[in-house]
Amino acid sequence: MSAAFLITFREGLEAALIIAIVLAYLRSLGRTDQFKYVFLGAISAIIISLIVAIGVFVSIGKLEGRAEQLTEGSVSLLAAGVLTWMIFWMRSQSMTVGKDLRSNVDAALTKGTLVAMASVVFIGVLREGIETALFLIAVFINNTTVFAGIGSLVGLVGAASIGALVYKGSSFIKIKLFFQITGGLIILIAAGLLSNGIHEFQESGIINIYLSKAWDLTWFSPLSDGYLAEFLKSIVGWKPNPSAGQAVVWVTYLTAAIWFFYFAGLTTKAVKQSKP
Repeated sequence: MSAAFLITFREGLEAALIIAIVLAYLRSLGRTDQFKYVFLGAISAIIISLIVAIGVFVSIGKLEGRAEQLTEGSVSLLAAGVLTWMIFWMRSQSMTVGKDLRSNVDAALTKGTLVAMASVVFIGVLREGIETALFLIAVFINNTTVFAGIGSLVGLVGAASIGALVYKGSSFIKIKLFFQITGGLIILIAAGLLSNGIHEFQESGIINIYLSKAWDLTWFSPLSDGYLAEFLKSIVGWKPNPSAGQAVVWVTYLTAAIWFFYFAGLTTKAVKQSKP
């Protein structure tokens, strides 16, 4: 539930910000008549994302045995990779996304067509929707579907609420800080997905190294089948008895991702400032 909430909250907020920025700019131009086209583009993107998500999820559910393990492993690894790309991309684009959207709105108004205005938000929302679908499928594979579904809905409601506040001009929301904090949490989720992907490939026989257990805490109920275990599983992909391969991949990825996300830029700035 926790991972599903965080993913839909983060991805949903990115989509909500796209819509809010476009609507606020149109309002400032006195072109509220274009709102219906913006909503048309957003709703179309959401519907397509839902169709893709349902189609992929149902297809995976029909698989059995080794094919299911390989597919679930591939989805987990792909989701981890896209999550990683997404947080670094958003960090680099956060300062210019508003300017780019306003330029796109100006271009769409010049063209004066329904498709032009609808496409301003359609592409961005569709990208976020497809990404969210992929992430949730990976999360649903490894978590109780009901709780993951509840977390997803709560995350979307929260994202929509903040998007509405941004549209109304609220300044108390520190978007940059939000993305910095959630970026670290997303890295934790990606590490768990990566570890789960390795587990599936080891189960299917594709990976035949580092199969021995890194530790075994199945005897300790709170960390094997209790609420704490479920919470840790949803966030960091916790297993009470992971293989050595899973543990190594989890630690290596987490260390590298945290370093490059939070500290690599600081090191680069320090080096530049030290030059005469």
